[in-house]
Amino acid sequence: MKLTQDLYKSSLALLTDLYQLTMAYGYWKAGKGEQESVFHLFFRKAPFQGGFTVACGLEMAVDLLENFRLDESDIQYLSTLKGNDGKPLFEHKFLDYLSQMEFTCDIDAIPEGTVVFPHEPLIRVKGPIIQAQILETALLNIINFQTLIATKAARMHIATHGEQVLEFGLRRAQGIDGSLAASRAAYIGGCDATSNVLAGKLFGIPVKGTHAHSWVMSFDTEMEAFETYAEHLPNNCVFLVDTFDTIEGVKKAVKVGKKLRERGFEMNGVRLDSGDLAYLSIKAREILDEGGFPDAAIVASNDLDENIITSLKAQGAKISVWGVGTKLVTAFDQPALGGVYKIAAIKDENKQWDYKVKLSEQAIKVSNPGILQVRRFQEKGEFTGDMIYNLDKNLPKNPVILDPMDATRRKKMTSSQQFEDLLVPIFRDGKKVYDCPPIQEIKERVKSQLNCFHSGIKRFVNPHGYPVGLEKGLSDDKYNLIMRLRKDV
Repeated sequence: MKLTQDLYKSSLALLTDLYQLTMAYGYWKAGKGEQESVFHLFFRKAPFQGGFTVACGLEMAVDLLENFRLDESDIQYLSTLKGNDGKPLFEHKFLDYLSQMEFTCDIDAIPEGTVVFPHEPLIRVKGPIIQAQILETALLNIINFQTLIATKAARMHIATHGEQVLEFGLRRAQGIDGSLAASRAAYIGGCDATSNVLAGKLFGIPVKGTHAHSWVMSFDTEMEAFETYAEHLPNNCVFLVDTFDTIEGVKKAVKVGKKLRERGFEMNGVRLDSGDLAYLSIKAREILDEGGFPDAAIVASNDLDENIITSLKAQGAKISVWGVGTKLVTAFDQPALGGVYKIAAIKDENKQWDYKVKLSEQAIKVSNPGILQVRRFQEKGEFTGDMIYNLDKNLPKNPVILDPMDATRRKKMTSSQQFEDLLVPIFRDGKKVYDCPPIQEIKERVKSQLNCFHSGIKRFVNPHGYPVGLEKGLSDDKYNLIMRLRKDV
């Protein structure tokens, strides 16, 4: 499926910041446009003060890259841009260059659904610096948001202890784009279905939903509303019971459920959308069980997130299906992942790699140089540590990893451990060499990945720190490069 084409029906090549194009113009004017470079996309802190992150969004990024080309309307628009002197910002020869430019980069990425950690490159872009630069904004836009939402969904799935989670966030999402991307990422991260019908159509996500308060309020009585709904949609009956009096609403649902059963159908459950959800769910469970509906689900909604879900379960709530919306699709309490895209190497006049590092007074903002890969070690079915290393250098038999923020924290990885290199080829010379897996397979990858980590990283409060470090040779090269640059300043 051509996801971006289906959604937008036009070129997305200009989904970039203007400064990417002004830099591209500068590279071109300076004769550096085709200079080979390496960029990495990564983030510096796990979201929600958590201990893990779920990589997401790669399929949309792949689709955008596969169809990347500036069309005639893009070039026409760029020709209208003016500089501060009122003259054209870009000369015609540069625009001709852009119109003929074909995507030729090598792209490697960590597959969607993989659990990832700060400083690990999620995507590596290798190719002409003009192309790599222009791609920055679009890749960050796609990967940052979907990774954030997938992580939030995974946390909610953990909080429910595996109970069903439904994503109900469409009406509160950040626009059409945000709603579709959020529904996709939420399903991958751990939700079981969505209310978003368009997302269901585009991505193959199961859709769920029954009725709202307006249905009940449109009838003279609550009983009439339930009976009418059951008459016309007997195979989709989850009754929203809190329009007037929740306890009485549950009792009415039981009465209608018995009539449904006489017709050969079964009431699926009731939904609570307000009030003391712990108390009301306990009372509702008693009424449903006494009424002969022990298998009827109690669905709860009302601005739920992983912390509220954890609290409700601690209070003994009898909720079995969790409807999450606003706080999931808007990534409540952390609006952005904060992913970045930094140059790490560029070929010099002798075709040798010249490693690059961005300096900062904040250690967390100092980037890592080289052509980076991530190697994940495991022992007895449990992941034991991740090593960020430079593909351009030889590795010792028993490598040592150093914490990027504290080089005194080290761990030795042994040759007896199994390992997997996480970044895999996606494009070679601009041609796609990777088949994106079905969304269900991506979703299952999240579960299998989380099962292989120590439970401590999944805690919401003071999570365990999973070992991630720079291979010692890379750490030494980084230190030496920093010292050289500091001396030059």
